Amino acid sequence: MYIHDLEDWPSFRWDSERLAAPFADVRHRQGRLTGHMEALGFGLRQEAILQTLTSDVIKSSEIEGENLDAAQVRSSIARRLGMDIGGLVAADRHVEGVVEMMLDATRHYDRPLDEERLFAWHAALFPTGRSGMTKIAVGAWRDDSTGPMQVISGPMGRERVHFEAVPAPRLAAEMSTFLAWFNAKPETDEVLKAALAHLWFVTIHPFDDGNGRIARAIADMALARSENSPQRFYSMSTQIRQERNAYYDILERTQKATLDVTPWMEWFVACLGRAIDGAQSMLAGVLAKARFWERLQGVPLNERQTVALNRLLDGFEGKLTTSKYAALAKCSQDTALRDILQLVEQGILVRGPERGRSTSYGLASELA
Repeated sequence: MYIHDLEDWPSFRWDSERLAAPFADVRHRQGRLTGHMEALGFGLRQEAILQTLTSDVIKSSEIEGENLDAAQVRSSIARRLGMDIGGLVAADRHVEGVVEMMLDATRHYDRPLDEERLFAWHAALFPTGRSGMTKIAVGAWRDDSTGPMQVISGPMGRERVHFEAVPAPRLAAEMSTFLAWFNAKPETDEVLKAALAHLWFVTIHPFDDGNGRIARAIADMALARSENSPQRFYSMSTQIRQERNAYYDILERTQKATLDVTPWMEWFVACLGRAIDGAQSMLAGVLAKARFWERLQGVPLNERQTVALNRLLDGFEGKLTTSKYAALAKCSQDTALRDILQLVEQGILVRGPERGRSTSYGLASELA
């Protein structure tokens, strides 16, 4: 039996006294981070928001085992936010759809969440009408035509059923109740509402696929409401990705227990606190990047060099070579070499120990 089979479903309850201290602490840290970010200049805030949203989109998909191209995600978000970051790359329609859903949830957090909006999010996630090779119902509730919706792991023949969702005939009524609750004036704090919304939606599991990503988008929407701001400086999905096993474990245990969801609420609030703490390291990177460019004020650089240096600052994988620079800056290898040698002469890049075609370059230690 699952919680949606219980007679008093969905009358959720939790121990407010057990949550009081951790909830107050996370609310305090949430306010401090927001205040800290508001004290920064507009450019730094925009860079922090871009990094946060990029990580949020990538990690939410990774939780479901799907890897998105980071450069495409970053470019898609930057274009939609009107940011000029240089070196924008084209994003495929799948990346564009995921970004569109996430930005709609957080930038328009104050708009009602209704059936049509959820259908639009789902259609954006699956622009081809397929999940992998499987054709699915897109922009509509699932119909269970191939059997009950189950969360399963393990090899074929030895599958383990972790959860079986609400039967399809109940979906319209279940989602109507959920949406009425989500759009109503909150009877509890929006942070706690985010926790419950996440659990409630993923327990109903109304779509053939994409339920986890949409549940996390709904939670982000409620968190944006809790701050009354579309600006995102921390990523719950990034933290959940780091704790994916614990995330699935607490969900499974909660969905097979009673409607006292205190353990889930505790876990969500604690995870939110860790997400806020994790934002501090991201902020340190943004500030370091700002100091880097302040030190290079007045140094003549072309657009290709600016793009390459920004990629190095953003955590370039591997070593920068002439061929990688050429691919990154979309130029010939001769042009790439001239650009790189100029940066070496200016003391911005240093040559590695390799020679020949393997010659690599990195940021000078005093600037890195």
